[in-house]
Amino acid sequence: MAEPLVADIQADLALITDAAREAGAVALSHFGQNPEVWWKNSGQSPVSAADFAANECLEDLLLRARPDYSWLSEESGDDFARLEADATFVVDPIDGTRGFLKGKKNWMVSVAVVRGGRPVAGVLVAPALDEVFTAALGGPALKNGLPIAASTLRGETGNLELCLPAAMLDGFSPPFRARISKAAHIPSLAYRLASVADGRLDATLVRPNSHDWDLAAADIILAAAGASLVDDAGRPLTYNRRALRHGTLFAGNPALVGTLMREFAPPPVM
Repeated sequence: MAEPLVADIQADLALITDAAREAGAVALSHFGQNPEVWWKNSGQSPVSAADFAANECLEDLLLRARPDYSWLSEESGDDFARLEADATFVVDPIDGTRGFLKGKKNWMVSVAVVRGGRPVAGVLVAPALDEVFTAALGGPALKNGLPIAASTLRGETGNLELCLPAAMLDGFSPPFRARISKAAHIPSLAYRLASVADGRLDATLVRPNSHDWDLAAADIILAAAGASLVDDAGRPLTYNRRALRHGTLFAGNPALVGTLMREFAPPPVM
């Protein structure tokens, strides 16, 4: 696969940013209006009329502009033809649907362009908070047009501000756990990762079974902000594979991620 030109990546970033803003406005029109809800994954995950409306908006805008790109969205059927495509839009029309339905404002529209298994442009839009995070390959991470940077704490001493599932906190030893200031629950994984990118959180852990669409846009924003998103072997993630689920993940600056990986020892699965 030929390397995309910088101009092409920037054009893609502008496109997905405009589309995510528009889809965010569509979703926001349903926010607090009790949209119709269905249940998927054997009743485990809600999906609403707002998710479908935002998804339709994104699919129309993006594939009309880039008909040669493939499509991967949480709210669309999967087409394995994407595995052969040079570029793929990876989309979550509303990340944090549970919070959205409960009136929480920190839900996001997540859109990335993936080439060669890695994101080259990404945008996260939180319409109810008027926040827009963007990054493209080789460029800065921006929040509402201003540069952001991840925490530089190494984690060897002092307290750490983390947001992570309660069960994962038990994977740390009591002395290390005592140093963790656990932030309030954030229903949207994308928003939690964005909060690592802009330094509001020092780091986070992600429990197994997150999907490409939860992660791809946040991944490049984290990287541009000086952080990393890696699996439990310290490897960067690969996207647009046949399998879309990921295992335990760590996000934060590389030194802090190294500390967390050394300290984290989840109990064995019985």
